[in-house]
Amino acid sequence: MDFIFENWVLITIAITSGIMLMWPMIMGGGGVNTVSPTQAVQLINKDKAVVIDVCSEAEFAEGHVTGAKNVPVDDLDSRLAQVAKNKATPLLMVCASGIRSRRAVGVAKKQGYEQVYSLAGGMGAWRGASLPIQKGAKS
Repeated sequence: MDFIFENWVLITIAITSGIMLMWPMIMGGGGVNTVSPTQAVQLINKDKAVVIDVCSEAEFAEGHVTGAKNVPVDDLDSRLAQVAKNKATPLLMVCASGIRSRRAVGVAKKQGYEQVYSLAGGMGAWRGASLPIQKGAKS
């Protein structure tokens, strides 16, 4: 017990370091496949991935990945099969920040979709990479 009291600073640093090392894994969605904007472009162009924007209709209208289909995350469970019929087709889930899209990946995987990815950083990362966006409510 004396060791703990005498070395509380070192113990605190060790615990903090451990948490900091595990933080990316915790925030990474626990096994969710995330892709960078560059990798997302490759998925879209090379693998013909279907881009599904899980933002609200208002957010979608403000700007989205060109060609994306809007299915708000709360409607995804019931509407995903209408948007992506082939479960072997790669899906790219996009939202404003990457949080809702990680949740959407879980929904799609539960429905049996094989290749589902989340855009890391969401539309913020897409815009930051200076990639094209489309405005308007058409999906």
